[in-house]
Amino acid sequence: MLIAGQSYETDRTLPAFAARFLAPQFEVAIADGAMTNPEHRFANFAPVASADILLVSVWRRAPPAEQLNAVRRHVAAGRPVIGVATASHAFALRKGAQPAAGSATWAEWDAQVIGGNYTGHRSIKLVTTVTALAPTHPILRGVVLPFRSKMELNQVSPLRPGAEAILLGTVDGFPAEPVAWTFTHVGGGRTFFTPLGHPEDFAQPAFQRLLLNGIRWAAGLPIE
Repeated sequence: MLIAGQSYETDRTLPAFAARFLAPQFEVAIADGAMTNPEHRFANFAPVASADILLVSVWRRAPPAEQLNAVRRHVAAGRPVIGVATASHAFALRKGAQPAAGSATWAEWDAQVIGGNYTGHRSIKLVTTVTALAPTHPILRGVVLPFRSKMELNQVSPLRPGAEAILLGTVDGFPAEPVAWTFTHVGGGRTFFTPLGHPEDFAQPAFQRLLLNGIRWAAGLPIE
């Protein structure tokens, strides 16, 4: 798990999720600290090089080039990627911002790895209602719908060619947007992404099941 979130506490929620739902079958390593490190350097990063699966919950970081290159190698090897919350813009700084010396960005990450088209989000005051767009998809097995999320609705339409939206989010007064999808990333591996991930989402059985199923699907494991 590569974690550097600004607002959604995934440094707390994702390790707790892993301890409860992943520990029986997965060995989980957590690389974090990039939000507080002025060089955007992740601590405990070494396991990324040998990871079978990379879960990313990162907000606009430009890590040292050698760390980002390890992420690139993971993708190029065709290994699975799971993105949560702000991961669509994980390695893209705000317009006009420059990475520090020795650091690197990946502006095409959203298009090449996530399969999205992030351009912003709706007001944090709007509650998102989540419904099925592909109700027979195996990732939705056991996910009770609809459910509601306090996560602001990301503007991501249209998704990249080849992305398959499986959940739709709606808020009052605006067009619906995909809030979970699958994609075959540039390295040929599987991507599962959801821009959901508010702290209260992690307390909901529907979101817990969605994320667990998405991880298992990306890893090529059966979804029971």
